[in-house]
This record gives sequence, structure tokens and C-alpha cells, in this order.
Amino acid sequence: MEISTREVFGAPCWVNLMARDLHAAQQFYAAVMGWHFRPGRLGESFTIAELDGVPVAGIGEPSGQLAGAAWTVYFAVEDADVAVSRIRERSGTVAVGPVSFASGGRGALAADREGASFGIWEGSVRSDWRVGTGHAPAWLELRTRDAFDAAIFYGGVLEWATGREGCCEVSYEEDQVVLRQSGEPVARLNSGPVDAAAPTPQARPRWHVHFRVPDLDEAIDAATAFGGRTVSAVASNATERWVTLEDAEGALFTLNAAQPPSA
Repeated sequence: MEISTREVFGAPCWVNLMARDLHAAQQFYAAVMGWHFRPGRLGESFTIAELDGVPVAGIGEPSGQLAGAAWTVYFAVEDADVAVSRIRERSGTVAVGPVSFASGGRGALAADREGASFGIWEGSVRSDWRVGTGHAPAWLELRTRDAFDAAIFYGGVLEWATGREGCCEVSYEEDQVVLRQSGEPVARLNSGPVDAAAPTPQARPRWHVHFRVPDLDEAIDAATAFGGRTVSAVASNATERWVTLEDAEGALFTLNAAQPPSA
């Protein structure tokens, strides 16, 4: 079932990976996440990843040269042209679009003032895709120099905390700016040391995707077997363990798993 982006404007509505080798990327994420793939509506070079029949993410292979593989977060907007104008008015940059697709909908790729890339989408989205619960990404995180400044930028572009019916709300919780939709946390904005000119993606401002897995150690072993590598130590708290990895092409993501039950 699909709904209009007018119903969920401002909220994350999809995550997508562009990879140089679509088949290899499918093998990697199938092994690590247990995903299955089906054709997307944008042609043979775009597929939808599903877990237990629920859409999780898109993986595509561009027709032109790809500078580097990366996960991209898309936000729902009512009007792509208006959103693009707001991005430019606030000193962000627009790399592509808005582009109209034959399957319906319009999208654009942009970057905020610190250089973190993101996408916008106007049209229909899957109503069973969600952040924060279920099989969708565990959560989304913006790693940036100043989370408050970033919240002002995205709030102006995506109409966060405007008081309009259905808009996303913003709060400050545990040293993070938290974005909520209908009371559910959908993204967190974190301040920290980043450098837009850093030679490694890990040190640059970016939207970062966290995925849930049932067993973290098994997922790490699978990622390593298919050409990925860990780029952080395994961290933990009272309820979860997590680790950041690169896939075989260098795209960054984090795996989260519940703490195993005590013996």
C-alpha cells in the first residue's frame, strides 16, 4: 500500500544504496542482513530489498560512473521544487534534480551546509516502510559539527516543528536533537568533530543508517566473508551492541543487535 508524501512530509521515507556492482551488493547484504531482492519500478538496475516481505531499502547500479558507494536517506516533501529552493536559500547545494520518473514521483539529491548528502522525494511512498520499529532501519543519525544548526537548516527545508498537522516534531534529549513523527523517534542529530574535507568518509558529516540484525557476531562474520570490514570496535550498552562497517565497496553503515540474554 502506498501513501502520498503530503501525509508524511518532513519524515525519512526511504534509504537507498548506489553500488558499482549490483549483483555483488545483493550478495553482500543478503548474507549480512538476510534480505531478499525483487525488481524495482525504476528499471533493471534498481532493486528493492525485503525482509519477511517488508520493504527495507533500495539498491541500485548507476548508468554512469559512481564516485563512491554510499547509503542515502530520502525525506518526504510535498513539493520538490519548493524544497530545492529552500535548500539553496539556506546555503545548501543541489547536485541532481528535481528529476521526474516515469514510474511517478520526483526526486533530488542535495547536501546541507556541512556537506552531508541527502535526498528528497515527492510522490508516493510505501506505507509499510518505517523507521524506528519493525524491519526498517533501526534508526537514522546525522553526524555533523553542530546539531542545533543542522536542525535549523533541515527544519526550514522540511518544515519540521511548524505546528502543521502531520509535521515532525523536534526535541532535545540526552545531548541529541531527536526528530519524531507521531511520537516515534525517526532520526537523531549528533554534534561532534567532523571535517568536510577529511580524506575518509568516516570523518565527514553524513547521514548514517543503522540496521537491526538478530546476531551481531554472525553478521560481522558474514560481512567479512563477503569483502566488508569493521571500522569501529563493537560498542554496547545495557540493551544493545553495535558496530560500524564498510561494505565491499566502502559504503558505511552500522549494525545494531539486542544484547543476548544472561545465562
